[in-house]
Formats: sequence, structure tokens, C-alpha cells
Amino acid sequence: MRLGQYTTTNTEQPWYGARTDEQTVVNLAEAGAATGVDLPRRSTELLAGREWQRKAELALEHAEETGTGVYDLDGLDRHAPVGDPQKVVCVGLNYRDHAEEGDNPIPDEPVLFSKFPTTVTGPGSTISWDPDLTEKVDYEAELVAVIGKEARRVDEDEALEHVAGYVVGNDVSARDLQHGDGQWVRGKSLDGFAPIGPELVTADEVSDPHDLEIWAEVNGERLQESTTANLIFGIDELVSFCSQAFTLKPGDLIFTGTPPGVGVYREPPVLLEDGDEVTIGVDELGELTNTCSFDTQ
Repeated sequence: MRLGQYTTTNTEQPWYGARTDEQTVVNLAEAGAATGVDLPRRSTELLAGREWQRKAELALEHAEETGTGVYDLDGLDRHAPVGDPQKVVCVGLNYRDHAEEGDNPIPDEPVLFSKFPTTVTGPGSTISWDPDLTEKVDYEAELVAVIGKEARRVDEDEALEHVAGYVVGNDVSARDLQHGDGQWVRGKSLDGFAPIGPELVTADEVSDPHDLEIWAEVNGERLQESTTANLIFGIDELVSFCSQAFTLKPGDLIFTGTPPGVGVYREPPVLLEDGDEVTIGVDELGELTNTCSFDTQ
């Protein structure tokens, strides 16, 4: 399934929907209610529910037969496919050639940092920042794993059973704050600095998360291009490693690292400016596009 959060009006609370083709979205809660199946509207509540995927399939079957809860995608506003994660866990230096481009040593175990949940935003949203606060805003194309089942001290061979699916992510970074502070949380956690989307693609529909093309384009120019086959630590290793230290909850996000080609290390540097358009793509997951804007209020 390809799952996202949508609204039909500016005042409506987002609801969880499944896109069934290029132009059609089914409101799972609405279609589920018509069949007597209770499906929450909120993403994390849905993912935490027992047998949620089977219930969603029943709702989709009913929608196909009756038209209940069926909407045209063009009439909907898209939001982040996971809107309220408890944790946004990020992995630094997880592509060998990205570590090397910044003259960093290759890590022996995952390097973790976090972004605040207020960084999470969706497809089509604006990445904004105060130019008096930061002058060096950068893009980072990433594959993001979404936790679907609570994970605490899980082994690597069981770790993927705890992953609901995957989204495209952009680990937007204020490099002057990140490098100037001596630790990364402020430079990584400006509001809206973690766009994800366009949809959550469930794990059963991803052929191999460790063999997906990944890229980033700024104003149509491709600046990052790699494959998740180059990850130093795979999804199973990351989920297991994180779970030894803290409990991963349904809806938690794991940004798995970025390949080489980020703006700060290019010659000359390519940093984001007011009016820029950034597109992050991952094979089988789709493309995530956001525009950039200075926040001068």
C-alpha cells in the first residue's frame, strides 16, 4: 500500500488514505467505518493498531465495490505521511563516500543524532528559515524507515519485522549552526527541516530497501546520485542498534544517512537559497519536492 495523510479543506483534520492509482485515494477511516472496521485517522495510531494492514485491505475492498471514501487526488492537500512521530532518529556518515568527502573517519558503528518532531513536514511544503540565523542551509537525500511494531532489544535477523515501510526524506541541515555548535541538534532541528513523503510505501511493496537508487536535485540539477546498496549499516542493523538503547515506537522515523554530493562539500559549495526547489527521489518510493523561502517575519 501507498499511504498518506490528506485533507479536503484547510480546517479539516488530516485523515489517513491509501492511493490506489495515480489519481485515486481512499479515506481508510471512512471506508472502514462503512464495513464495521475501526481504523484511526492518525498515522501513528493506525500503525500501532493490531492487524491494521488487513483491516485497511478490507476497507479498500469495500471502497472498490461501493465507492465509499473514494477521493480524487487533485482535490486533496497532502501532508506528511507520518505526522506525529515520537522520535526522529538520524544516522550520520552512513555512506562511505559521504564520510570521505567530509574527511571523516569511517564509523565502526552507527553514529546517531536526532531531529525534533517539529521538523517533520510533508510534500509540497515550504522549507523556510531566518537568513539572520543561518546562511548555510543544505539538502540531504535519505531513505527513511518507518517503525510499525514496537522494538526493544531486537536482534538483527528480526529487525525488519518491526518496519512498517519506507518514505523519502530530506535531512535539511543548517551547516553553520551544525558545525559551529559542536553538536548537531540545533542545526538539524529548525522547524520544517525534515520533509518526508510523498507516501509511506509498506515494506511488502519494496523489493529490497538495500538496493534502491537515491538522488537529489536542486532547481532541476542532479547533485546527489547513489544507491542504498552503499549503506554502511543496513536497515536491520540500524533498527537493532537503536533498539538496544531506546524503545522504538510505531511511527518513529529512522533517517538512514545521505550519499555524497551534499552542497557544503561541493566546489564551489551549493547551498539553498530563497526560491530554490529541492527534489529528493528514491526508486519505488517516488519523489519529494519542496520549495525554499526566507522567513523574515
